[in-house]
Amino acid sequence: MYEINKRSHNWAMKDALNVNIVSNFNKLKGIVVDLGCGERPFEKDILIYAERYVGVDWSNTLHKSKIDVLADLNAKLPFDNASFDGVVSFEVLEHLSEPQMMLSEAHRILKDNGIIILSIPFQWWIHEAPWDFQRYTKYGLEYQFQKAGFINIQIVETTGFWVLWVLKLNYQLLRLTKGSYLKRNFFRPLLMLFWYLNQKIAIFLDKKWSEKNETAGYVVSANKGHK
Repeated sequence: MYEINKRSHNWAMKDALNVNIVSNFNKLKGIVVDLGCGERPFEKDILIYAERYVGVDWSNTLHKSKIDVLADLNAKLPFDNASFDGVVSFEVLEHLSEPQMMLSEAHRILKDNGIIILSIPFQWWIHEAPWDFQRYTKYGLEYQFQKAGFINIQIVETTGFWVLWVLKLNYQLLRLTKGSYLKRNFFRPLLMLFWYLNQKIAIFLDKKWSEKNETAGYVVSANKGHK
């Protein structure tokens, strides 16, 4: 799972991703491929249910990637048809110039009734530039998955309005921790306390004052149908 540091500006987002992603892992089995694996944060969690994990990424990754197979996710993948029982991909689809190719290839390399689990941001700032190409609504995601041939598509919002709003605020305040040594050391302790409290309050408000149309992102699960 993603490491959680409750003094950070975005721990609520990572916690929400962990909960919504891992809740699908009991559907995994056999061999699972992670497309855009990066630092492989979910490998251990996946191997509780799966027999084998394969990490795939490309050479332009900005992370300290631990790659088993080097491949461009915008192109045909170097795997045979029906090679995997599960495909996972976390916070990757927005970084692809040809996202439909990745979904179609994921469908091709899955065995019949195999599962894909994917997370993607929705209302989120530009990151890992210049490799940040698009955002999808839940309806856009449903369309793209259906187009690739997936069935039983389930899309879950990772947050509501309040966590989203607080995270946007915190990312702006993060700029106060940069600059001179004096400035950094003055603002950071104050901000760490403020970040912890505002995210705790936002999580509570999301439960009491739910708004599904405002979210930081989505987690999608779907199956490859029988031929």
